[in-house]
Amino acid sequence: MRNIGPKSAAWLRQVGLRTQEEIATAGAVDAFMRVKRAGFRPSLNLLYALEGALADCHWQEVPEARRHVLVAQYEAATALLPAPRGRPAAGPVTTTQMSEEETPVFGFLDDPTGDESDD
Repeated sequence: MRNIGPKSAAWLRQVGLRTQEEIATAGAVDAFMRVKRAGFRPSLNLLYALEGALADCHWQEVPEARRHVLVAQYEAATALLPAPRGRPAAGPVTTTQMSEEETPVFGFLDDPTGDESDD
């Protein structure tokens, strides 16, 4: 199938999508969501690759407007997913800036060869 490499094909097989007809019936967004719900970590490139495969074009040729629609559908489908069990929903991500004095120093990074001997 066009645009689908070995790794993506394996993910699709593992979620029960083995033929182009099965993927076409599910649609690009549902096929992508099945892979994501199975615990794999696909990038949006898989979503575009699926759409391109169904449209018989290279994934980079999927029009920008169609990509926006696909992402909106993906985000809507993601919002419907239940929160992970045993863990609260993720909160906002914050970035902490550390000064040079606070930055941890790891000895193994000092030797780029990875040789830990002190000869």
